[in-house]
Amino acid sequence: MIKYLDLKRINDLHGAELREAVNRILDSGWYLKGEATRQFEAHYAEYIGTKHCIGCGNGLDALTLILRAYIEMGMMTVGDEIIVPANTYIASILAISECGLKPVLVEPDIATFQMDDSKIEAAITVRTKAIMIVHLYGVCAYTERIADICRRYDLKLIEDNAQAHGCRFGDQSTRTGSLGSAAGHSFYPGKNLGALGDAGAVTTDDDELAAIVRALGNYGSHQKYVHDYRGRNSRIDEFQAAVLDVKLRYLDEDNDRRKAIAHIYINKVENPLLRLPRFKSRDCVWHIFPILCEQRDELQKFLSGHDVETQIHYPIPPHKQKCYAGWNSLSLPVTELIAAQELSIPCHQAMTQEEADRIVDLLNDFC
Repeated sequence: MIKYLDLKRINDLHGAELREAVNRILDSGWYLKGEATRQFEAHYAEYIGTKHCIGCGNGLDALTLILRAYIEMGMMTVGDEIIVPANTYIASILAISECGLKPVLVEPDIATFQMDDSKIEAAITVRTKAIMIVHLYGVCAYTERIADICRRYDLKLIEDNAQAHGCRFGDQSTRTGSLGSAAGHSFYPGKNLGALGDAGAVTTDDDELAAIVRALGNYGSHQKYVHDYRGRNSRIDEFQAAVLDVKLRYLDEDNDRRKAIAHIYINKVENPLLRLPRFKSRDCVWHIFPILCEQRDELQKFLSGHDVETQIHYPIPPHKQKCYAGWNSLSLPVTELIAAQELSIPCHQAMTQEEADRIVDLLNDFC
């Protein structure tokens, strides 16, 4: 069986160091808000290229804390609008809704799966306060056109970097997570930089935003028992911080291996029934390798019958979910096409050449 994502094999790549890190925290007797957290935050901020990194409970919290901080700063208020890609994972949208803000859905470009920057300006109103780009599948969603729109309309640019740790903008050294006003990161175990449980972070160059985000995630408190905001409990723990600090040292190497597997697929799969991704001029760290196929369900069954696990990202788009029933009548054809045809195949740093070649053969045999 070729698993879609074999977390044990991935963690075994650095198993000795991970065990040493976990044992070190266990023996220390200090499990929250300690040296491991401070060290990881400093290292991750340096890696991303921002002044600040604030650890939190998960990626959804990271985005929510950013928006809450802007509300506390008086830059947003209930009812303001945030532009967001229509085909994103629902967490991006939930963060907006949770803060009393209004998500405004914009269709993706089918060539990149990222928000179509030619459609953004038509969605802007007097209530628009930010554009949230989502680096879906590990592809850089940022464009100079989006940056220009933000400048001209005085909008915040928020990045959802949950799927793109280590991704860069074009050929430059700038990494996703440092391109906008602030960014939310998820370290869910299956991410390119994955913890051994839930964890997340906010990165930003904004000193005030960083201070408020940190307080909001600590019960609204800068100082113990003094609460300036109605905050929440959303903190990274010492175990996860220590594990992530180990994995961070290997992130670029691991991403290079993902790219190598992806290039095998791109160069060797030749089947007219399949549309493989070719993200020209955009960096991609291949959190997900998406294939489009009109016979998607049959393809998934065919691969499963040959012991290859796959996933669908995502079978029901946000505007068709019950929790957003008011959107159910919307027609978003590009988003709906992706939801109906997308199939994700295994693509991770622990895969072997033989496994990749086996999948290539199967994809070429599908008819």
